[in-house]
Amino acid sequence: MQTPTDTPLQLAAELRLPTNWLDYTILAIYFVVVLGIGFAARRSVKTSLDFFLSGRSLPAWITGLAFISANLAATEILGMAANSAQYGAYTVHWYWIGAIPAMVFLGLVMMPFYYGSKVRSVPEFLLLRFDRAAHLLSSILFAFAAILIAGVNLYALAIVVEALLGWPQWVAIVVAGAFVLAYITLGGLSSAIYNEVLQFFVILAALIPITILGLKKVGGWGGLTHKLTATHGHNFTTAWGGTGIGSVNPLGANWLTIVLGLGFVLSFGYWTTNFAEVQRALSAKNLSAGQRTPLIAAYPKIFIVFLVMIPGLVAAALVPKIGTTGSGLQYNDAIPYLMQELLPNGVLGIAVTGLLAAFMAGMAANVSSFNTVFTNDIWAKYVVRGREDAYYVRFGRLITAIGVAASVGTAFLASSFSNIMSYLQTLFSFFNVPMFVVFIVGMFWKRASAKSGFWGLLAGTVTAMVNYFVLYKKGIISIPSDQGANFVSAIAGFVAGAVVMVAVSFFTKPKPAEDLQGLVYGTRSPGMSEAPAAGDDAWYRKPALLGWGAVVLAAACYIPFSF
Repeated sequence: MQTPTDTPLQLAAELRLPTNWLDYTILAIYFVVVLGIGFAARRSVKTSLDFFLSGRSLPAWITGLAFISANLAATEILGMAANSAQYGAYTVHWYWIGAIPAMVFLGLVMMPFYYGSKVRSVPEFLLLRFDRAAHLLSSILFAFAAILIAGVNLYALAIVVEALLGWPQWVAIVVAGAFVLAYITLGGLSSAIYNEVLQFFVILAALIPITILGLKKVGGWGGLTHKLTATHGHNFTTAWGGTGIGSVNPLGANWLTIVLGLGFVLSFGYWTTNFAEVQRALSAKNLSAGQRTPLIAAYPKIFIVFLVMIPGLVAAALVPKIGTTGSGLQYNDAIPYLMQELLPNGVLGIAVTGLLAAFMAGMAANVSSFNTVFTNDIWAKYVVRGREDAYYVRFGRLITAIGVAASVGTAFLASSFSNIMSYLQTLFSFFNVPMFVVFIVGMFWKRASAKSGFWGLLAGTVTAMVNYFVLYKKGIISIPSDQGANFVSAIAGFVAGAVVMVAVSFFTKPKPAEDLQGLVYGTRSPGMSEAPAAGDDAWYRKPALLGWGAVVLAAACYIPFSF
């Protein structure tokens, strides 16, 4: 198994791209369009609901594409290509078992509760189900996590732009931060969402040529698998090879930790409670559109794995020692290396624009969710209450600027991770998994008391952090890789949160049944009885059909990678 470097995230200096006026023209056109969308969206912002949730007026196909684009940040593109260069075809697990089931669960099971309760954020749902302590703690944790994740995007952007274009890091940070700040403060969530739809297609235009030309370079899929089998072993190009308990594989995880740690705990924790994603579904025009948002997004998610995994595999085939001290290239260099080697001018400009679009989409998703949670769940409920609606719109714009500035400050925390996907998965195990266990216990167990939410969330967060920073990092327990440690931390945090919630519930009073309507499975609220809009009852728009169709398709995609 290859040994990853321990150096900070950086790209090799020799990856400088031969960009010319055509590439920069394409980039300039993109920035002009981004700002134009911000100015156009500004005209629709009249209330705080417009600014933070697009007035709950957007069609499902818009929110669905924005949902997947918000997830398809450059950290995902670079990180999953790095994963593939380091771990091989095991990367498919992050999509087919680590995303699709949870996205379907969000659409079919959780969105009726989110949308039907008319909450403006995920923490606000915890306020209704539990109490103010659980609400405040979840709001603080989410706001902190959103800034950290936005910082990852900003830091990675600065490193990539410096290596590929020669811009100083501070220039890249200021330019990208300024554009994200401008279009979110202008048009609020609508501006972010419409830009994310544009960015989705720009990202595809960047990744498709890299994937096609990369495969051509190594002799097609057959040539690629032959080269990788010779240099990395057969298991490198399979999804399940070598994942038996006690077996050794590049990922450092067995099938049980993959299924439970990634497929259940981390995946469901991220997709069902991460407000940067759920916010897109809450902005949909009705309950049916809100349910279909993650279900529509699931279909491109199934196939996007090929656009990030194949470049990583190609890089591993062309540079067999990538990621080791003797190669000069890190795993994170996979996509930039192929851009330099394969793309002509013009196409190169599209690829650079696609990377910048992905960075900005990821940053904007987290900043827009941060300003909503901080304004509605912290400022308006605990600091300045009862002011006119226009005040909170102005404050939302102010806190957006503060959030962007804070993201710059947190960006360099990512520098200690050679694989940025490992860093993101670490954050998810700390913040999303404990919130998920509180949701899942509270939603499916009526006896869960109001006090149990706060203590379960606190116990899950602390346990996950202790497992990673103390038990794993100090060598008290032996886990082969950071990703494997993330899976174990997630499982530990989930179990600790659930155990504490059950224990606290048995010693404290449950909430009255009348306060749980529409918040616990098996109950309903008036908002959940909303009739479908005209056309929403068509067979091809049925949430159940869309959801189970995605699950079956993802399972079928495993077949070629299972032997």
